[in-house]
Amino acid sequence: MKGFSKLASSIFHPLFTPIIGTLCYFKITPQYYTANLFMGNILPILILTVIVPLVCYIILRSVGAISSFSAPSLEERKYPLYISLGLLLLIVYKVIPNNYSKELFFFFLGLVAATFSTLLLLFMRFKSSMHLMGLGTLTMLLINLSVHFEVNIIFAIATAIICTGIVATSRLYLKANSSSEIIVGFLIGLVSQFITIKYWL
Repeated sequence: MKGFSKLASSIFHPLFTPIIGTLCYFKITPQYYTANLFMGNILPILILTVIVPLVCYIILRSVGAISSFSAPSLEERKYPLYISLGLLLLIVYKVIPNNYSKELFFFFLGLVAATFSTLLLLFMRFKSSMHLMGLGTLTMLLINLSVHFEVNIIFAIATAIICTGIVATSRLYLKANSSSEIIVGFLIGLVSQFITIKYWL
């Protein structure tokens, strides 16, 4: 069970939320898009949200700023969040405008709001679950896309909900988060995407 819990936590690590959400958008949208538009979004988003943060984590670990990849303490978690917030803002202001997609713009704007909210809670000495924040974000994004494009993706939404349950159980089993941290993290992700609805639906 411990091995499965660690695997689930790794697969659905919040680091992968932006690229998974972007891929979901391009998979679901009925709008026509060129290969250049696809690659123009995917490549910089992959580099800025996965590769660059991984390099930063390695540097932070080598200088002793964080003790492990999961950054367990409140102080350690601030560094990855600062980096993520900066990179997400870079995507919103530089990447998306060059290959503009309204849906992706507000998806990343919601991610910025969720990351900033998580950071604010850290200053109030509360550690919300970033894993559940990511899954809450993806779940609400799928619901938004389903309503926006009027497509039936109930299987994808149900899969996201099941994965949320699996990851929440895994985080509790590993004692990585408390139930309150999991609930707050999920709500942050859900609400941050929900509040963007009126701007693009």
